[in-house]
Amino acid sequence: MSETRKSIHGSWSGRFAFILAATGSAVGLGNIWKFPYIAGENGGGAFVLVYLLCIAIIGIPIMMAEVMLGRRGRRSPINTMTELAKEAGAHPGWRWLGVAGVLAGFLILSYYAVIAGWALAYVFRGMAGTFTGATAEGIDSIFQQLTGDPERLLAWHTLFMVMTMIVVARGVRSGIERAVRYLVPALFFLLIMLDGYALASGAFGQGLDFLFTPDFGKITADGVLTAMGHAFFTLSLGMGAIMVYGSYLPDRTSIAKTSITIALLDTLVALLAGMAIFPIVFVNGLEPGAGPGLIFQTLPIAFGHMPGGSFFGTLFFLLLVFAAWTSAISLIEPAVAWLVENHGVTRVHAAVYAGIATWGFGLLTILSFNNWAEFYPLSFIPVFETSTIFDLLDYLTANLMLPLGGLCIALFSVWVMRRDDSVQELDMGDSAAYGLWHFLVCYVTPVAVVIVFLNVTGLIDFVGLFGLAE
Repeated sequence: MSETRKSIHGSWSGRFAFILAATGSAVGLGNIWKFPYIAGENGGGAFVLVYLLCIAIIGIPIMMAEVMLGRRGRRSPINTMTELAKEAGAHPGWRWLGVAGVLAGFLILSYYAVIAGWALAYVFRGMAGTFTGATAEGIDSIFQQLTGDPERLLAWHTLFMVMTMIVVARGVRSGIERAVRYLVPALFFLLIMLDGYALASGAFGQGLDFLFTPDFGKITADGVLTAMGHAFFTLSLGMGAIMVYGSYLPDRTSIAKTSITIALLDTLVALLAGMAIFPIVFVNGLEPGAGPGLIFQTLPIAFGHMPGGSFFGTLFFLLLVFAAWTSAISLIEPAVAWLVENHGVTRVHAAVYAGIATWGFGLLTILSFNNWAEFYPLSFIPVFETSTIFDLLDYLTANLMLPLGGLCIALFSVWVMRRDDSVQELDMGDSAAYGLWHFLVCYVTPVAVVIVFLNVTGLIDFVGLFGLAE
């Protein structure tokens, strides 16, 4: 019974605190550039509808399952899966699902913190007016100077990790909850301010058309697969973050309503980001499909040639820092919780140990952009012939660990966990709503996740296999 288990780390003050924390975890750098771009390229409003359907059948059911497991276990992901496997009379090997989640969070944060360091650097460059009147060559030079200097990258990486460690060290309510109560609303406030700025740019309508005008002719099988993949990855599933946050959730809080709210807020952030970015891109005649380069190489040019661009450019990169910060907190929390539970250390010491380990591993990513830029550890494998250490870490976590983690969460929650226990935790009774969730997680969601996994790893080209390409 979940009521008999209490987390030694404390709990959220209520449902709203959990929503803020989980939304902060889900909202990251990818929301700011990736979703708006892929939506615009795949049919605008039509893609958004497909994406929301994918959120409903993949994202929300798995999020409900992961939160449910976390709340029932009331421990770190490793110890939660150990306890729940024992409770269900299942093989103890299920604890490795928790291990994989903690490890995935650790590996992702090791390179995520480096990229977040870039955003920090750009905040100060914006404040200094560096982008004002800058040419494409000038902005490219700024970017190359940053990424090509390992000492400079190390400094920004260190600052971001210290920011993350300070919050996590203070605990659930005094640290994480207090931080997200300010950071997440600030994130929405900054987005709305940037949307207002974009509204005055003169190309707001063009940006809205790019993002929202339904063009069902652009919806291809490849676009559907893209929507499925992003629906899974955007909610921070399969990396232990949502599970450990769920372990701090009060008993009477509705998991279903909360998960739906988080998914909608995550999507809202992505749409607001698109509404802010694309009018600025179009009014300056820039390319909207520039990927990560859109943030650090294309947008600074736009801000540098617009009235008030220096101020709003600084706000934009501050927005990126806030989004990355709230995600980073959730990525390191599973490891911190495990250290406290299993090694008898204080939370402060656990945050320092986990932070230093993550910081140290991040050096590999830093060097991947300069001194080791031509070092390809797996060059003997054709698909990884030109992959740096950073590329390999990104591939390992995003394409392998997260989908497999999400799949295992789904399988455990309906095929291993007792039905009575899941009914109790979800608190929907043995109703049609519960039956729908159980059906989706039992049959539909695992198939969808397997398709995403096979597609992103390139093991099966579904588009080519079934002749679905245009």
